[in-house]
This record gives sequence, C-alpha cells and structure tokens, in this order.
Amino acid sequence: MKGIRIQGGMPLQGKVRIQGSKNATLPILAATLLTNEVSYIQNCPRIEDVHRFVHLLRELGCMVHWQENGIRVQPGSRDDLPCERAEARRMRGEAITGMRSSLCLLGALLGRCGYVTMEHPGGCVIGDRPIDLHIHALEQMGVEFNEEDGLLSARAKNLHGARITLKFPSVGATENILLAAVKATGDTVITGAALEPEVIALCEFLTACGASIEGIGSPELIIHGGEDIHGTRYTVPTDRIVAGTYLFGCIGCGGSVLLNQAPWRQMEAVTVAAERMGAQCTVSEEGLFVQAPGRPKSIGHLQTGPYPGFPTDLQSAAMAVLTMAEGISCIEENIFENRFRIAEPLKRMGAQIVLKDGQHAVITGVEHLHGEQLDACELRGGAALVLAGLAAEGESFVTGQHFIERGYENICRDFRELGARIISV
Repeated sequence: MKGIRIQGGMPLQGKVRIQGSKNATLPILAATLLTNEVSYIQNCPRIEDVHRFVHLLRELGCMVHWQENGIRVQPGSRDDLPCERAEARRMRGEAITGMRSSLCLLGALLGRCGYVTMEHPGGCVIGDRPIDLHIHALEQMGVEFNEEDGLLSARAKNLHGARITLKFPSVGATENILLAAVKATGDTVITGAALEPEVIALCEFLTACGASIEGIGSPELIIHGGEDIHGTRYTVPTDRIVAGTYLFGCIGCGGSVLLNQAPWRQMEAVTVAAERMGAQCTVSEEGLFVQAPGRPKSIGHLQTGPYPGFPTDLQSAAMAVLTMAEGISCIEENIFENRFRIAEPLKRMGAQIVLKDGQHAVITGVEHLHGEQLDACELRGGAALVLAGLAAEGESFVTGQHFIERGYENICRDFRELGARIISV
C-alpha cells in the first residue's frame, strides 16, 4: 500500500526552505487569462493542485511551460479560448475532477469571454463550501446564471461595475469579483473584502499588469474597470500554511528549526499561538527561527477565523500538537463544520479529545502518542497526521498521500532535511 512511513520520536534540527504559496499561485494563474500577453509567474510550488491547474489552462488554449524558476503562460487569442467547447464546458477528467480551485476561473473567464460553463467545483471533505456569495456578487455585475445537469453556466452580455457588500469575507468570492471587475465597464466597490495575504498577492499581480485597484489590504477595494491589461513578471510569496505546518511539527517533536523565507509578517496569529504553547519564535533576515519547549503547553482557548485570525488550514496541525500538551485546551472552529475529522485517528494514537456540537474540541494532553496506521482524507488533516506520526513513539503509516501532495511539494523530503525518519513508500 502506497503511503508515508514514519519512525517517530526524533527531535527536529536544521533549516528548511518554504515553498511558494498554493493559495496565491492558483488565482494568479487564472488572472493570466485576462491578457493575451506572456506572463512569468515565479516561485510557483510544484504541487498537485498547480499541476492540475496548468493542465486546465492548457485545455483552455494557453501555452503553459514550467521553467526553472516558475511558470510561463501565453494565453491563446480570445477567439481560440474554448469557453463552451465540450471539453472545457464539462471540465471533467482526472486532471481536474474535484478541484475546488477551478472556481476562480469563473471570474477570469467572465472577464475575458463574458461566458463560461463549468462543473461544480469540488475540494476537500471538510464541510459545506457554498458558492452563493460568488453567484450573488457576480449577478450584481450583470451575470446571469443557469444550472443544469450538474453544470453551472454564467453569461454576461454587459459586464459592469457594482457596489458589492460581502456578508462574510470570503477569499474565493473576493478573488472572483476582482478578476471580473478588472475587465468590467465602470467601477466596482467591494465592501467586506477578505484581507488574506493571497488576496493582496492577486491585487499586486493585477496592478503589475496595469489594473487600477485602490484599498489593497483593506476591507474595501475599489476596482476601476476597463484598464488595459498586459503581461508581467511576478514572484509568488512563500506559503504561510506550509510554514505554519513545519512550525507546529517542530513544537510537537521538539528541537529547533529555521523556516527559511517563511512569510512571518503574515503569521502573527500563528506565532502567538506557538508562543502560548511554549515555543520561542525569532524573526531574522533568513526567515523564522523556532525553538520548541521540552513539552508543549496547553493553550486554553484557540479559535479560527478569517485573516488576521488563526487560519482554519492550520487548525488540524495545532490539534495534533495539543494532544501532547501539558493541560487542557479547547479549539473552536468557526470556518468549516467538518474540520475535526482527524480527532478519531488521533484518539487511536492515544489522544484524549472530546468533540462538542461539531464546533468545539476539548483536548486533554497526554505525555505520548503511539504509532498507528492512519488514513489521510483531506489536505491539511493529512499533513497534521504526519505531524502526529513524527511526534509519536513507534512507527506510523499514513495512507492517502495524494491529498497531502495537493499542497506540499515534498513533505517527506522537507522533514528528512530536519532529521526526521520519514519516507514515501
């Protein structure tokens, strides 16, 4: 059986380079469709989700090539873009099935073509991820939607600006509005926009291409539509979620680690939580240096929230570490209702976790976890099970490696560089 074999109990030492951000790369690749010129997207992570998205762009008529430092994208002409050909209309097949991130093509293709038909996007099994915010916002910009046979069709005869208020600061909805608004007639104002660094990265890319966007980094964005868009060269920031995963791995295993090029300015909520667990986090020109305590401390209450709150994508990693913390901790999940899927496998490893109302997990720390055979069923939870295996006594085996590969270039290689005994088999 293919999976990750781990001999736990080794403290981590050394340094590891943090890869480019998955959640910034994908919408930026979608944004390259808004121009006919070449763009160079540097520091793209070589992960499964990016490989799938590259395949999808090629299906849409783009010439996409991996280069040593990133990806070169040459969109086809507008007339060549197969927005309604059978293969693009269904967006099916091994390379793109169940890919939630294909949703950001909605705004990009509406901006470029004025129409698109696509399969409902998938993603990890971590709870309901409705797209009603996307649809409602784009309808205000003149987009008409139709749903039939599991396909979502969108068409805008006159894509225009609008004043849009988001009732929740959705990252995906903010990005889709941005992508459509750049090509729309007139101004678009987004109130309640997401503040995540990945949204800022998309805005930076679009402005580098010639778009006019005010309020970047604030909850109100003003996009002046209809500007000429050209190709550009842009370097994707490093991945704050990967950096946070390796940070919590160090706390769980013990030791000291330099997270080379970690985007520490984007990680305040994470480093605050780490320091509450007893870690020392030091910023330097090289990145973020983490020194783990002898044993993690309980954290009291930890709640997830939109940026700059603690990211839901690191909640599972924090849970894995807190199972070995001294004392009782409570995690409150406010983004996805099914983020506690790793509680049962952690309990098989000896963890004491009580789930309440699907939103709270009460964790009583134990001194040691023991190795187990574990099954990853989604991206971030799978990475957290790897952390648990690294910290546990004995051998663990994690299946479902393909989920982890959606977001991590080579999690086994990275932890081996830090002294862990871990291998993909």
